[in-house]
Amino acid sequence: MTESVPVYMNRLGRAAREASRQLARASTAQKNRALLAAAAALDAARAELAVANQRDLDAGRASGLAPAMLDRLALTPNGIDGMIEGLRQVAALPDPIGEIRDMRYLPSGIQVGKMRVPLGVIGIIYESRPNVTIDAASLCLKSGNATILRGGSEAIHSNQAIARCIQAGLAEAGLPAAAVQVVETTDRDAVGALISMPEYVDVIVPRGGKGLIERISRDARVPVIKHLDGVCHVYIDVAADPDKAIRIADNAKTQRYSPCNAMETLLVHADIAPRVLPPLAAIYHEKGVELRGCPRTRELLGDDVLAASEDDWRAEYNAPILAIRLVDSLDQAIEHINTYGSQHTDAIVTEHFSDARRFLTEVDSSSVMVNASTRFADGFEYGLGAEIGISTDKLHARGPVGLDGLTSEKYVVFGDGHVRT
Repeated sequence: MTESVPVYMNRLGRAAREASRQLARASTAQKNRALLAAAAALDAARAELAVANQRDLDAGRASGLAPAMLDRLALTPNGIDGMIEGLRQVAALPDPIGEIRDMRYLPSGIQVGKMRVPLGVIGIIYESRPNVTIDAASLCLKSGNATILRGGSEAIHSNQAIARCIQAGLAEAGLPAAAVQVVETTDRDAVGALISMPEYVDVIVPRGGKGLIERISRDARVPVIKHLDGVCHVYIDVAADPDKAIRIADNAKTQRYSPCNAMETLLVHADIAPRVLPPLAAIYHEKGVELRGCPRTRELLGDDVLAASEDDWRAEYNAPILAIRLVDSLDQAIEHINTYGSQHTDAIVTEHFSDARRFLTEVDSSSVMVNASTRFADGFEYGLGAEIGISTDKLHARGPVGLDGLTSEKYVVFGDGHVRT
């Protein structure tokens, strides 16, 4: 790249702002055509995508990338299928842009309501996962937003190959190429520039490790949609069905270890622990999960369980490690989650309606579940088609952020020559 990073990023920002104005007036049919054409381009480019991803994986292993990061980086045939399906699902979703709601007549005779509109330009900063490129591009496009995507250097070849498929879709639909731009430089200064352009960028969405998100949150000059940690809990209530509890606690931890919605702490009511913890410990042992427990957990399960420290209750392992604590009541479980959790995703297993209702009401997290694995907490499983991230913030968007989370509202007023007296 011959131009400096600030000049390059400003050029991307100006182009994105102009593209966002064109996207705001694009028809639903035009946006859907671009999404479906991008899906077809991905399907046709499977071999190219595999080669590009292998280059990134080889470089990652050579540089000592952690296993969890390599897992996120890998673009398998099933992963490509998922990206294609995600594009098709987003194309099939209702277009929120232009929707008018809550129209009402006021005493003056005017009608007042709200119209859903795009945010404008969204900057996405992410690590490892190439599928984020498709998820972010599809949701931003369908919601009428231009986007600037800055993936991690470890996924540069995969992201560029995916970007070529997106560009093919935009061209097929007659939409501007700058509607979706992938930052081509791996220079870290590009991130600093992207988060410091409020004249061009309306929202930043960081996806990655805690260090990245803390830095973005601290230094950004534009609003940020984020979550820092995924310290997710499953609480097995005294009124739980043991078979359900074992199935859910197994899946929440071992279905995949690296995602942010994997369980990190298992809470078990002491009265049901002898029925569910020994079979669960056997499952975890067979799957190679290291257990760290409170004194009562170790007394029940034996010395194979390591002693849990205070830090373990706050840990997001993203690995085959699980903290276990026995509690004496629902109140104690809720207190533990609200003290140590990250307001991401927490679940209760119970057959007692009032306990389930209290858990839903009192656990202060962006997703709260009854008799279901925490692994369901993502946009695809919530029917959003895909997600741009999971927000644990309480303003604007919370939980998996899909189309609606990438829009805002403005008041619209209809009159017939009305004037204020």
